[in-house]
Amino acid sequence: MLTENILCKQFDVSKPVFDYVEKIEQVVKKQYFEKIEQTREYNQYKVINAMQEHKLDYTNFYWNTGYGYDDPGREKAEKIFASVFHTEDALVRPSIASGTHALYLTLSSLLGFGDEVIAISGRPYDTMLTVLGEEGNEPCNLKEAGVIYKEIPLYNNDIDWEGTLKEISLKTKLLMIQRSTGYSFRPALSLEKIKNAIEQIRNVYPDILIMVDNCYGEFIGKIEPSDIGADVVVGSLIKNPGGGIALSGGYVVGKKAVIDRIANRLTAPGVGREIGLTYGTTRNTLQGLFFAPHIVSEALKGAVLFGELFSSLGFEVTPSQDDSRSDIIQAIKFNNEDMVVKVCEAIQAASPVDAHVSPVPWDMPGYTNKVIMASGAFVSGSSIELSADAPIRPPYIVYIQGGLFYDHAKLGAMICLQKLMEYEDIKDKITTNL
Repeated sequence: MLTENILCKQFDVSKPVFDYVEKIEQVVKKQYFEKIEQTREYNQYKVINAMQEHKLDYTNFYWNTGYGYDDPGREKAEKIFASVFHTEDALVRPSIASGTHALYLTLSSLLGFGDEVIAISGRPYDTMLTVLGEEGNEPCNLKEAGVIYKEIPLYNNDIDWEGTLKEISLKTKLLMIQRSTGYSFRPALSLEKIKNAIEQIRNVYPDILIMVDNCYGEFIGKIEPSDIGADVVVGSLIKNPGGGIALSGGYVVGKKAVIDRIANRLTAPGVGREIGLTYGTTRNTLQGLFFAPHIVSEALKGAVLFGELFSSLGFEVTPSQDDSRSDIIQAIKFNNEDMVVKVCEAIQAASPVDAHVSPVPWDMPGYTNKVIMASGAFVSGSSIELSADAPIRPPYIVYIQGGLFYDHAKLGAMICLQKLMEYEDIKDKITTNL
C-alpha cells in the first residue's frame, strides 16, 4: 500500500496503470527472474576471483601525474579485465571516449591500406558507418585510409557463415561481429550463434582476425565472446562493465599481439601502454566492474518487464520473451512517431537527473536521421542507466536499455503506460485486462 501511494501520488500514476504493471510483474518474476539471478551470482564470483587473483589493494587507487608512467592501478585494472574475459591482455583507459572510439581504435590499429574488413553480422550501428566511410565524409575514416569494407546480411537472424566463406579473399584481414541489435529490429546475436560462425570460419581460415563489438552484452551470460574464439573484444565502460559508476572510458581485450598494436595506436609507437594518465578513475572503473554483474541483472529484469508489458498491449517487441537475450536492450515497434516521443518523454520524466527536461529529436553527430534520446543519468550518456533512444524514421522503434535498479525501470514503465493512456485503445486494453 505504501508503494502504491507514493507511485500514484508522487508520480501521478493512475490506479489502473499501477495494477496492470503489478499484474505483469508477477508473471515475469515467476518465469524469468530466477535464471537472471543465477547468471548474476556466477559472474559476481568471477569478478571477485579476478580481483583477488591479482591482489588488488587500496594503494592501486592512487594515481600520478604527467605521462602516467608506472601507474600500478592502471596496470592492475588491465590485468583484472584480462582475467575476467579470459584473454592474454587488456587495454582499459578513460582516454577511450566511447564504444565507437574503441572500435575505431581497434580497426585502425589492425587494418592498413588495401586490407579488407567484412561485417558479418549485417549493417553495423549508425555511428560505425561514419567510421567506415560508408556514410558522411568525415576526415580520417577508414575508407579514406584505403581500407576496403564489405558487409554480409544476416540469414534468418543468424550469421551467414557460408556466405562469409565465399566473400573472404586474400585481402580480407578482419571479420567484424556486432553482438547487439543496434538500430535494427532483431534479437541480439546469441553467443551460441557467434560461436558456431567462428568455428566454421576457423576451420577454413584459422588465422583470420575476428573482432566482436561487445557493447551492451557483458555479463548477460556466463561466458563472453573471448571465451568462444574471438581474437579481440571491444566495449564501453559507461555501459555494462562500468556498473553505472565508471566516469568514462572503454576497454579492449584479446591476444597480446593485438593489444600491443592497439596500445601503440592509442598513444604512440615505442611507448604504447606504458603511458596514459588515468586521472584518478581507477577506483571508479574497478568498483564499477565489481558492481557490474548485479547492475546488469537489474537492467535485464527491467528489459523483461518492458517487453512483457508492451507485448501484452499488442506491440511488436524484440527480443520476445521466448528469445534468448544477448544484450540489455528492449526494442518496441510503435509505427507511430508521436508514441515514440511520448515514451522517451516518460523515461526522461522517470529519471533522477534532468527529470524536468523534455527530450526532442535532433541531428546528433554520427547519425543519419534525427534521434531522440532520453537519459537522465548521473554519468552523461551512460546506457547502463535507464535510458531510451530512437531514430526518427519508420517503423518508429524505441530502444530501451539500462536501469541501475529494477525499481527504477518499473517506475519508467509505469510512467510510459500513463502517457500512453491518452490513446483510447491502449487505455481500453489496460482497464479491461486487470
